Amino acid sequence: MTTLDINGKSVDLDVDPQMPLLWAIRDHVALTGTKFGCGMALCGACTVHIDGTATRSCVTPIAAVVGKKITTIEGLVESPLGRAVQAAWVAENVPQCGYCQSGQIMSATALLATNKNPSDTDIDGAMTGNICRCGTYLRIRAAIKRAATSLA
Repeated sequence: MTTLDINGKSVDLDVDPQMPLLWAIRDHVALTGTKFGCGMALCGACTVHIDGTATRSCVTPIAAVVGKKITTIEGLVESPLGRAVQAAWVAENVPQCGYCQSGQIMSATALLATNKNPSDTDIDGAMTGNICRCGTYLRIRAAIKRAATSLA
């Protein structure tokens, strides 16, 4: 039995410790906002926070996160930063198909948690590896800036 802290709740899982965190979150905890994209940490759809750091859950084994705080897109609403980023996403009309958006938002909030006024270069660096097939990158950047302004 493995105990994980997911969105502030203690969750007991009877799974292989080498199972990718993504599958534990989706299949065993039933939090489906974190998406499977590539399975190789290349697209960012599976991004969650591990102790506040944006992390690709598709390649992170459960054993690596025991004793750490895991936050998914569902848990982000608990923080003012998460709510501000989600509101900015809506205001800037970022999503088109929406599939990548939970990973995009998770990376954006991790950036804003450490950099309250990011430059375009900062944003581009933090968001590298989060692929949006719809190409909403300019709206994503605008939403990050909007969220930063609203939190200032």
